[in-house]
Amino acid sequence: MKLKQISILIENSPGRLYEVTRALGDAGINLRALNLVDTGDFGKLRLLVSDIATTRQIVMQHHWPARVDEVVAVEIEDKPGYLANMLEPLKDNGINVVHMYAYVGFSSGKAVMIFRFNDIDKAIGIIEVNGYKILDAEAFGILSQS
Repeated sequence: MKLKQISILIENSPGRLYEVTRALGDAGINLRALNLVDTGDFGKLRLLVSDIATTRQIVMQHHWPARVDEVVAVEIEDKPGYLANMLEPLKDNGINVVHMYAYVGFSSGKAVMIFRFNDIDKAIGIIEVNGYKILDAEAFGILSQS
């Protein structure tokens, strides 16, 4: 249920995103979900990839600052108010959303939100008790999570 997300710090300049995506693509890494945020002189590129172990090797070879975090992908109704409905029991139990982003690509008509929580295990329990579907690595076509 937990997915490994790699976050790479990249210089906010022309061609840097290309360099990362080219290196991963050349190694046969499929990008399953991504989010890029501006932090000033650098951007933080968060990725779910088809093979985290190979991605880590590529990142180390290029000396890109990076980290791996556990995240959860939750399927919710793609309707107004459903994200707030999902977040309410988390809020009521003191769970903080560290970051999140949406994933588009499933044909189920549902929205998929990818979360990093301050207490991932507690969050998973609350999400499951409230009847939400948590997607696993297979749902994303992720081959290696180690």
